[in-house]
Amino acid sequence: MRKIITNSVFILFIVFLFVGENTEVQAATTLEKGNSGQEVQDIQEKLFRMGYLNAEPTGYFGSLTERAVKDFQYETNLWVDGITGIKTRNQIDNVEMMARVVHGEARGESYEGMVAVAAVILNRKASIEFPNTIQRVIFQQNAFTAVQDDQYYLVPNTDAYHAVIDALDGYDPTNGTTYYYNPEKATDEWIFTRETVTQIGNHIFAE
Repeated sequence: MRKIITNSVFILFIVFLFVGENTEVQAATTLEKGNSGQEVQDIQEKLFRMGYLNAEPTGYFGSLTERAVKDFQYETNLWVDGITGIKTRNQIDNVEMMARVVHGEARGESYEGMVAVAAVILNRKASIEFPNTIQRVIFQQNAFTAVQDDQYYLVPNTDAYHAVIDALDGYDPTNGTTYYYNPEKATDEWIFTRETVTQIGNHIFAE
């Protein structure tokens, strides 16, 4: 009996320790009004580039930053509370990563063409044939030319961010496709075997 009680206490201690560690991680990644520091600065810089923050980043989470976070949450279908918890920070990072791909892959295309590239990323994430996170989809080996030739690391323009937000809101001019290519530049013969769904600008979108 004593052994059972001892084991139970040990298990409860481990559970408490695990929950406590998770709580600390969550607390460390939650930013709200009144906070300051480099993490706040990083969030502000992204929101500023996206067009949500209408003031230069300062590293202080004030009313303007809170308003920017709320606007971002509203437009990306998140719970609107003005607090950058894990889901909001992940969504900000997802938009940033997608915008970099869109800017690198579809810079010079029409706005519809930019939304189309963003939609392909989301369609891949939703497909069982591809990784299940935005980051893994983007950095899957040989998935996007922009990652291979380092155009991914250019700073996206405003249209790239807006295109991503529209795609997240459900706009998909590709009708659900998971592939696209420029027939004038594609060198892999395999891509030409995919069934064409539509063409937007210089890109053919296929399944």
